[in-house]
Amino acid sequence: MSDPTVGQLADVVERTGRLIAGITPEQWSDPTPCSEWDVRALVAHVVGGNALFAAALSGQTVTPGDYADSADRLLAAFRAPGALEKVVTVPFGEVPAPIALHLRLADLMVHGWDLAQATGQRADYPDDVVEQALAFSRSALPLVRKQDGPFAPSEPVDLDASALDRLAAFLGRKVG
Repeated sequence: MSDPTVGQLADVVERTGRLIAGITPEQWSDPTPCSEWDVRALVAHVVGGNALFAAALSGQTVTPGDYADSADRLLAAFRAPGALEKVVTVPFGEVPAPIALHLRLADLMVHGWDLAQATGQRADYPDDVVEQALAFSRSALPLVRKQDGPFAPSEPVDLDASALDRLAAFLGRKVG
């Protein structure tokens, strides 16, 4: 499994931003595959996650803002000199920054999938980046998945499903 790059993160951030920009006014209260969140709450979670990871890398305060602002701060934090050599604290504990980058990529793509499902859009992430996130998730998630933790059990999915559908199913989404 190769290490993710900040360039991959920038691309995924931009593609997720397009999904958020495509939400119509009447869709903000619609349900999502994350049963506890409607579209508005899911976007707030994504923005909050960006802010949390940016703060972990930069040492600044977590200030969510809007998606564009949180995305800019996230990318600036990962692009800062020496950022990828740091050990940072994320919700799962202390991890090397490349692991934090893996986590952020997987989270953005899965929640992009959630938004696409909820709003009738198409999530368009590069298959190689999704496959990388799936390989990482398969190796790392068993270490953090708990019965009462933030991840639902994996769901079955067709072997010929798209990489993004397989990632979503592995992270507990019903696909199909």
